[in-house]
Amino acid sequence: MIDKTPNNKAWLFVLPMAMLVAFSAIVPLMTVVNYSVQDILGPNVRVYVGFEWFRKVLRDPELHAAFLRQLLFSFSVLLIELPLGLGVSLLMPRRGWAVSATLVVLALPLLIPWNVVGTIWQIFGRTDIGMGGAALTGLGVDYNYTLDRVDAWLTVLVMDVWHWTPLVALLCYSGLRAIPPAYYQAAAIDGASAWSVFRYIQLPKLKNVLVIAVLLRFMDSFMIYTEPFVVTGGGPGNSTTFLSQFLTRLAVGQFDLGPAAAFSLIYFVFILFFCYVFYTVVNRIGQG
Repeated sequence: MIDKTPNNKAWLFVLPMAMLVAFSAIVPLMTVVNYSVQDILGPNVRVYVGFEWFRKVLRDPELHAAFLRQLLFSFSVLLIELPLGLGVSLLMPRRGWAVSATLVVLALPLLIPWNVVGTIWQIFGRTDIGMGGAALTGLGVDYNYTLDRVDAWLTVLVMDVWHWTPLVALLCYSGLRAIPPAYYQAAAIDGASAWSVFRYIQLPKLKNVLVIAVLLRFMDSFMIYTEPFVVTGGGPGNSTTFLSQFLTRLAVGQFDLGPAAAFSLIYFVFILFFCYVFYTVVNRIGQG
């Protein structure tokens, strides 16, 4: 007879990881919460101020402008990288040595550190020594990302597309490879066109992969910091100053730990909220 007595000793194996997560995530989060409701006047002098820092940060016009820039950038990234990555995955080879070669080439931008990506594009966009900037100047385009707001914005956007579109392409390619051949065989027997195969077979089967791609790219683009900081430093003016740079300026530049902690929590809630909205909307579209 099998003994079905409940045994919860297995949770002991999870306990070390739970303690590690608590130490590395929850404890720092509670420290930020503590700072967000206090005015730090000295190493051991603190005054409780309640929600004053939250009100101050939310009324800051610079935050409103940075938030709008961040939304515009993140949605632009999604609108470009998702279709482009999906298109690249559809064009990738399915068998032979070309598969390995294509995967290696696609993965190369993902292996480059973020600060190096910024340095590469900082040099690439220069009109004196950069291939991209010199080429545009040679074509008669008045391009200068250090002085022109639009040029700076487009440079950061193109840089992000170059860096992260391969991730979307690899995710979609893995989803395409997971589709059973029987679906394609049935479509061939029915005489389905390439568009019909994409619309009724490939796209529905890629729904979960696309949800992951949307969430990953939105979260990452919403927290972008290193690349635009290296390329433009947030300028010219504040044209490429996103929320992460606004937060860094509060915490490091002005050393306003209270407002910086309050905005960190607001920033965290922003990301959770938008990810939840994206996940819910995409799932409802897929079920419809």
